[in-house]
Amino acid sequence: MKGAMSIQATEQIVHPTVEELELGAVLHALSDPVRLQIVAELACREGEYTCGSFALPVTKSTCTHHFKVLREAGLIHQRPQGTTRLNRLRREDLEVRFPGLLATILTAVEAAGHTEAAEAARAAKAVGADKGPVAAERELKASAARAVA
Repeated sequence: MKGAMSIQATEQIVHPTVEELELGAVLHALSDPVRLQIVAELACREGEYTCGSFALPVTKSTCTHHFKVLREAGLIHQRPQGTTRLNRLRREDLEVRFPGLLATILTAVEAAGHTEAAEAARAAKAVGADKGPVAAERELKASAARAVA
């Protein structure tokens, strides 16, 4: 087509500022077990992880939705890298806005003991900081298999 221009659409990833974080939005985002699992896994790690590096029991589109809810609530920071997004927990921002909230929630998750998030948190701590959440889950399953055998 003569005169047609190629336009690349780039989506702007918007994050709330620390002052814009709302307790209701944060608690709503954490009310879903899948999102709670994501936050628990990120809390046990330093660094950034792709959405696909989490072993979640949902479809890709549902996974995308969960990450969007976490981002819009201010729990995670996302940045594009190629065709994917890297995610990290906004631990410092949450601590500034709601001191002790994240630690209290993660302690409660671990105390519950029966949730996927608690298992992910325990496994991530057991594996070590140099491995990602998927490796942590594999280690948890391997440990369970060894215990049964």
